Amino acid sequence: MIKLFYWPTPNGHKVTMFLEEANLDYEIVPINISRGEQFEKSFLKIAPNNRMPAVIDDDPLGGGEPISIFESGAILQYLAEKTGQYIPSDLRKRVQVMEWLFWQMGGLGPMAGQNHHFVSYAPDPIPYAIDRYVNETGRLYAVLDKQLNGREYIVDDYSIADMACYPWVVLHERQRQNLDDFPAIKKWFGRIRSKQSVVQAYAKGKEISSGPVVDDESKKILFGQGSHTIKGKD
Repeated sequence: MIKLFYWPTPNGHKVTMFLEEANLDYEIVPINISRGEQFEKSFLKIAPNNRMPAVIDDDPLGGGEPISIFESGAILQYLAEKTGQYIPSDLRKRVQVMEWLFWQMGGLGPMAGQNHHFVSYAPDPIPYAIDRYVNETGRLYAVLDKQLNGREYIVDDYSIADMACYPWVVLHERQRQNLDDFPAIKKWFGRIRSKQSVVQAYAKGKEISSGPVVDDESKKILFGQGSHTIKGKD
């Protein structure tokens, strides 16, 4: 059994997409990040960066004590290696999948996240910041579009690279990106969106929360963090 500490955000959806596609048994433990549940000491023991998702696997490969994993990319890699699914056995393709997984973790996710912040949540519009992150998001979309040209999936077959990237592209309108400008992404996006496992994964999210709660209280929690956030939890 996989215990998933989760809230329906792009990074959370990545993991439910894998779990549903692989048909693994799992239990969701909601972590309401808008209300500060990510700072509970019990959660920080498995996710020291106070970010979800995180998982505990009670039956790790090879046996032994339960293992906990934080960071969505590490979770996807772990689950793929545990099950032998959605990560190629061929060395060269495996390297490519890991390249695109890290590309999402280091590029698409952080840049789109800053895009969301300055476009939707900053108390005052800052044109320079908005242009900076909207343009960089567009550049990253163009990189992905080029990779997808002539392919059904990022590295030919459906993999953890696709699962990592898709939830961030779901929010393309908020990011001020038009999928008509990226025809290969648009086809890929529709292909993944129609998967039953993806439909089920997103339905699980809606059962937990029908939409993000970004009120004054949650803004203090989500956007007011600094070194004091960590030091104060000792």
